[in-house]
Amino acid sequence: MRIADRIVEIRSAVQRARGNGSTVGLVPTMGALHAGHASLIERAAAVDDFVVVSVFVNPTQFGPAEDFDAYPRRLQEDASIAAEHGAHLVFAPTVEEMYPPGASTFVEVEGLTANLCGAVRPGHFRGVTTVVGKLFNIVAPDRAYFGEKDYQQMLVISKMVRDMHMPVEVVACPTVRETDGLAMSSRNAYLTAEQRAAAPAIRRGLLAGERVVKQGGSASEAVQTAIAQIATEPILKVQYVEAVDPETLTRPDHNGAPMLLAAAVFAGDTRLIDNIVVEG
Repeated sequence: MRIADRIVEIRSAVQRARGNGSTVGLVPTMGALHAGHASLIERAAAVDDFVVVSVFVNPTQFGPAEDFDAYPRRLQEDASIAAEHGAHLVFAPTVEEMYPPGASTFVEVEGLTANLCGAVRPGHFRGVTTVVGKLFNIVAPDRAYFGEKDYQQMLVISKMVRDMHMPVEVVACPTVRETDGLAMSSRNAYLTAEQRAAAPAIRRGLLAGERVVKQGGSASEAVQTAIAQIATEPILKVQYVEAVDPETLTRPDHNGAPMLLAAAVFAGDTRLIDNIVVEG
């Protein structure tokens, strides 16, 4: 598996692929690849002729007290996983390559970033949209593949693409879960055995909230039910549980579906997120 760390390399490789008539798919990641990432790569390989996986731990989406320095970095293993599941090239730039000295331009999506993770992680989504915008400009993919576990991120990037007239199709892919329901995440590796055993209560809480919504319950009732279920594992600390409109991410003015139930929960210092979309 070829690993490119320079923008000029990746552009040259994509140009050659396009010269052969290939379509280009991009799977943006921060590395520490797992089965969830593998599913995105496989989806891309099933649709596009040339698949690029980016591996970049993006400093601008981490807050000052977050885990940028500790975030797992294992590029050679990631490259092997990417190749195994159908990728053709890994783009692993340095921070200096993506943010050259003096860089001061950012992309920001308003509205959709005001709630949920945006409310508790100031500046996070500005970092996300900036780096994804850079990747779209560098790779120029036909399609980019994102997991629904990061539902707000997916919605924000889709809005950026529409607003900026970017010629990229954002492809949403289902959340991949462990057998006990825990959403796969690179941060799961941080969990102790006790925390890992408790973590599936997040999914159970969201499912309990989903049942309330399907029975015509209100957003508040769904949230209270979900929080109560998560609280059965005292080691877990809820940062937020919200029930919002799945398109605007604002509190709905109706009971029942459609509704997005989203949660961010700490297990020790590890922050885990998950969501369920209750269809109308």
